[in-house]
Parts: sequence; structure tokens; C-alpha cells
Amino acid sequence: MGPHPAVAAIRLAVRRVLHDILNDHSGSSGDTSSSGGSPDERPQSPLVLVACSGGADSMALASALAFEAPKLGIRAGGVTVDHGLQPGSDLRAEEVALRLRGLSLDPVESIAVTVGREGGPEAAARDARYAALDAAADRHGALAVLLGHTRDDQAETVLLGLARGSGIRSLSGMAAVSGGPGAARRYRRPFLQLDRQTARKACMVQALPVWDDPHNADPAYTRSRLRHEGLPALEKALGKGVVEALARTAQLSRDDADALDSWASQAAAAVRDAAGLLECAKLYALPPAVRRRVLRRAAIEAGAPAGSLFARHIEEVDRLITGWRGQGAINLPGKVVAQRQGGRLVIRQG
Repeated sequence: MGPHPAVAAIRLAVRRVLHDILNDHSGSSGDTSSSGGSPDERPQSPLVLVACSGGADSMALASALAFEAPKLGIRAGGVTVDHGLQPGSDLRAEEVALRLRGLSLDPVESIAVTVGREGGPEAAARDARYAALDAAADRHGALAVLLGHTRDDQAETVLLGLARGSGIRSLSGMAAVSGGPGAARRYRRPFLQLDRQTARKACMVQALPVWDDPHNADPAYTRSRLRHEGLPALEKALGKGVVEALARTAQLSRDDADALDSWASQAAAAVRDAAGLLECAKLYALPPAVRRRVLRRAAIEAGAPAGSLFARHIEEVDRLITGWRGQGAINLPGKVVAQRQGGRLVIRQG
């Protein structure tokens, strides 16, 4: 008799991602082929880490990684991050680390971080967590870090993006594969096509203890309110398929946004004159979605911080092209100034 359907589902999702990771790194230092010579000269088996909070999603992910990785010649390790935001969080992190070791993961680390205040509590905690995960992956030479985000998390992310009103990229949710500079494909999310209930069920049938973060039920947090009030209200009004539809919207939006970004990359060179200045007539001829991307990129290249550059800023710059009436310079974040001069758009530090 095979495993419970929920367990089979999480294992299949992880197995597929592990194959993808091996394919990405075949022929590199992460190649799993053995070499000749003594055992000491042979390359160590590749390592994949799981980020685990102790919640149902990440515990299910850890159990699936522990089961699937050895079959592919991959070492499975784990990292839990103590954000220090609740009394006893250090003890909870150590307990999670013990559970990961109980699944035969090695290496296992519990990392304490200091959470700042920039961007709000949720963003600050996320920044501290990813910095710790990046450091752990670098320290251990891990090929990838697995994250336990589910289809439900994706639906919440899409709704939060919709509320920001910042365009199709904000509707694309979380990528199945992501990462920062130097590790562009470090983070993998095997469960984006699985619902939260499947992960919880997998933990239950495997008798895995789970910890429910009280922050996830705290109405002080936007995502918590959305999870416990917003999505249930949408499901009541629109039916039970809302989560799946939102997750599908994320993937379609991501594909569209990637295509437009690629188009804008090509257009960015074509709209510049011999001196490298942006030609207003050529910008005007571009579709608005492409033109705004070109303008955003030019502003960032001039020194505007990407995180502070909002849609309204780009709309103001865009009016220098589409609604030119002799208006003055536009001030952008990072002391960047955009102004029209003799048929050219100049974006530079003020």
C-alpha cells in the first residue's frame, strides 16, 4: 500500500524540484557524478536546505525533502530562523532544529536575527529572514533553499499586490524559482501548486508535530487579516475556487510581465540617440506598458531606489512624453530628476 495521498503529493512536488535543481547544476561544481581517486578527493554530495519555521507547511516540506533527497544522492539540511519577536522564541527555534535532526537532516542550524523596522513589521522580518537564509546557504555551499509557500500563500500575495495597485508584476505573486544577485535561482517553492490543507494533512498522517505561529492569527498583521477575514469573505461571495483562480492569475501575470520586461529591455536601446539620451518621439511610439518599463529602468539606472519608485512616479514622468505642455522637472526618489529638453528626456541625479 502506498503513502497517504497528501504525503504522496508533497513528495512528488519535492522530487520534481530536486530534479530541476540537479539539472540546473549539472556540469558545475554541484555535479553528483563521482570522480576517480581516493574518497577524500571525491566531491561531496550536493546539499539542499529547507527553511523551516516549525509550521505545517515547512514541516511537511522538510519531511518530503528528507525522504526524497537521499534517493537522488543529495544531502538534505535545514535552517530555522528565530526572529526574537515573541517570548520563548529561542526555545521554539531549538525545538524545531531538534525535529529537523529527528528527520535525519544534516546540517541543521538555528539562527537568531535582529528584526528592524524599515518597511513595517512583516517586511522587516522577511528581510532579516532572507539575509539569514542567504548567509546559511553561502556558508554551507547549498545548491538551493526550499521554501514552504503554498497555493493559499500565493493567493494572499496576489490580493496584497492588487491592493497596492502597482501593475501586473504585483499580481504575479511569488515565483517558483527566485533569488538575489549571484544566486538567481537559489530559492525554490515546491508547494505553490498545493493547498495549505494538503501540507497539514501530510503532517498529521506522519505524526509530525507542528507549531502554529500566533502572528498568523494576529489581526495586527495585514496578511493575517486577509487570511482569516478577506479570503473567506471572497470564497463566500464567489465560491470555493477563488484560491486556485488567484494562483492561476499569478502564473499568467508572471508570464505576461516577463514578456513585457523582455520587450522593454530591447526597446531601451532602440529609443536612445547617439549620445545615449532618450528620444521622446520614439518613446511616444511604444505601447504604454513597454514605455513605462523603459522609464522605470532609466530612473533606477540614474540612482532612484527601486523600492521607493512607485507607479505614480512613473506616471508623472510618462506625462512628459504623452502630455507635454511645457511642464517643469519631475523629482523622483534618490534625488533623481526627470525633465524634457529639446525632444529628449533627461533622467539624472539632481
